[in-house]
Amino acid sequence: MQDCDYQNTRLTHLGRDTRVSAGFVNVPVCRGSTILADNLEQWAQRKEPDNPYVSYGRFTNPTLQTLTQAVAELEGGFQASLFPSGLAACTHALLGMLEVGDHLLIPDSVYGPVRAFAQQVLASRMGIQVQFYEPSLGEEIASLIRPHTKVVYVESPGSATFEIQDIPAIARCAHAVGAYVLLDNTWATPLFFKPFEHGVDVSIQAATKYLTGHSDALLGVATANERAWPLLRRAAHDFGQTAGPDDAFLALRGMRTLGVRLRQHQASALQIARFLEHHPQVQQVLHPALESHPGHAIWKRDFTGSTGLFGVVLEPLSQAQLSLFFKTLRLFGIGLSWGGFESLALPMDMPKRNGRALFGQGQLLRLHVGLEEPQHLQQDLAQALDAAYALNTSRNTEGLCLVAQQA
Repeated sequence: MQDCDYQNTRLTHLGRDTRVSAGFVNVPVCRGSTILADNLEQWAQRKEPDNPYVSYGRFTNPTLQTLTQAVAELEGGFQASLFPSGLAACTHALLGMLEVGDHLLIPDSVYGPVRAFAQQVLASRMGIQVQFYEPSLGEEIASLIRPHTKVVYVESPGSATFEIQDIPAIARCAHAVGAYVLLDNTWATPLFFKPFEHGVDVSIQAATKYLTGHSDALLGVATANERAWPLLRRAAHDFGQTAGPDDAFLALRGMRTLGVRLRQHQASALQIARFLEHHPQVQQVLHPALESHPGHAIWKRDFTGSTGLFGVVLEPLSQAQLSLFFKTLRLFGIGLSWGGFESLALPMDMPKRNGRALFGQGQLLRLHVGLEEPQHLQQDLAQALDAAYALNTSRNTEGLCLVAQQA
């Protein structure tokens, strides 16, 4: 049986325990805070050594437990914990692993809110030594690792810039000093990147994105191996982190179709990326599955697929041209988040490395290719690009005519 076929079968049956669901195909939404005991002896028996409050809705909820068990199995981890957002999963995973005086390495391409948390909270308020590193580093990261390095954070592909990191090499260097490797695996999902097979200790997903898949829930999940699980679990407990059962139910529902959705996202996004790669107004397409991508060889080695999110660097545009481009789009919405069924386009600030703009004077866009027909999306982008760059041509022509008249 091929791996992709096996994954779809697993997705269909994960977490479907009829003892929990009372025979229903879907585990019901269990809303509640108080869990009663029949007697004092039962109350005492429920307590766990590190959690005397286990008989409470934050810790014992069939809907939440079904989701965490399913995600942990899908990722190949030990156990998972839910959070109210993807960012909460990122920040609390970091808080669980770090102490005052520890050294943290984070790629320069990291998701913006995680960067802000590292600088404004971990470094400024908690005494953590935060160091950003070039995401292209593989084994060379060993030169940055110190005896008190506690966490090496990775995000592959990088947020907005889509660099692919050599995670197995980074993990070997981190583990040599006992550091933990934390990965944001939202882009690839466990279907296209197996984190624990590549040396990751904690895999984080914004379940808001592909896992739920319908843009109707906010949810984060972090899965740990057996070594990291006690620290992750303690962080979730100490900070009172949990998620609502309605959002967990929506994530469980979304998981059932994750495989078929990702196949369509992948195929459509590649079609659009290849079209844009040959468009005269496009400087560069930042898609790891393209042979032109600098990290393509590592992506091909470690990943089993690609998804619908990638970047595009356009020829320089004026603000008026950029505004016209977005006004002309009909099928791409302007919005944050991604991973849902709808296509999105978003202008991004040009990232800087070593004080220089990473892509020069070009205009960086982030595209999420949804489940619409790809040829319609391609036509939509083509006509919007034509309209935007025609505006510049039209103004230049008008200027030349005015100069001629004055002469």
